[in-house]
Parts: sequence; structure tokens; C-alpha cells
Amino acid sequence: MNSTIISESNVSESPLLRLFQRKDHSGKAYISAQQFAAGEKLRSDYERAHLSARMVSAYAESAGSGGRHWQMSDNVLEKTSMGTLEARDRVYAAFAEVGPELSGILYQVCCLAAGFEMAEAALALPVRSGKAVLALALTRLARHYGIVKPQKPQSRAAIAPWALDDYRPQLRSADQGS
Repeated sequence: MNSTIISESNVSESPLLRLFQRKDHSGKAYISAQQFAAGEKLRSDYERAHLSARMVSAYAESAGSGGRHWQMSDNVLEKTSMGTLEARDRVYAAFAEVGPELSGILYQVCCLAAGFEMAEAALALPVRSGKAVLALALTRLARHYGIVKPQKPQSRAAIAPWALDDYRPQLRSADQGS
């Protein structure tokens, strides 16, 4: 998992981390480390982009109120704003690449940290299908981020003919008809 440090508070908050740490009946993790890394990258960009709704009031003085605006230089404000805009662009690009069919589950689970039951209900998915849909979405997201390389399609030579070994088709000329 790269060099990501996960605190105990994140374990209880992140359904993605819980899914990564849990094992299925065969002892294999529900999602791979690459899928988890892609989901965490999306979550990180979402938080940097400040796209979530504010849940508390801000009692700080506004920038034009003559308060303590001198503590933050214009360069820091510009860098913060540019960083926020760049993070928004990355989030929007990730959702566009994944597509509208799969971006909803990523938004619910990775960005909003909704549980699978809540995400399934919000997206009108069949019960207990959230894990499978999320795994598909995370794989697509990992390809977008370059964490997972796209598989090369098989060459035509790899497709075997279904005819017998000694079968040779006969070509008819145009005047013979069918």
C-alpha cells in the first residue's frame, strides 16, 4: 500500500479499508491493493477539492473584513486555490473516465464513506451487489490512474479455428453463385 499510513480512526470511517482488510471464504481480500490505492487516491483528491458539503458554521473573519488576512500571503492563497481546482479537475476526470454507470458507487463509498447497504439503496442496486460493482469500478479507476496497466487484447492468431484439422474451405467464384 505505497507509504500510506492508516490510523485507527480511518479503519472505522472507511468502508473501502474495511473491505480491503476483510477476506472472502477462500481467504482472498475482496479488493486488491491496487484497487484500494485507486480508491484512496480518489478520496484524497475529493477531500482536497473541497467538494463535500460543509456541516459546521465558519466563525473565522472573511478575507475582506480587515481581520488577520495579513497572516496568509497572496501566494499561499493562490496555491491553495490552484491546488483545489486541480484536485477538482482530477476528480471530474476520474468520474468521466469511469463512466456514469460506475462513478456513482465510487462517489458513495470512496468520497462519502457510505456503507454498502446505503450505497446500494441510493443507487437502486440489487441487495448485496455493492461489493462486486465497487470492485469493477475500482479496477476501472486503477487503470485511469495508471496503477493497473490495461491488458493487451489477444492477437487474432490466438483464436483457434473450430473446424477439423484437414478441413479446407473452397472458394467459389462470383459466377458460380451460392
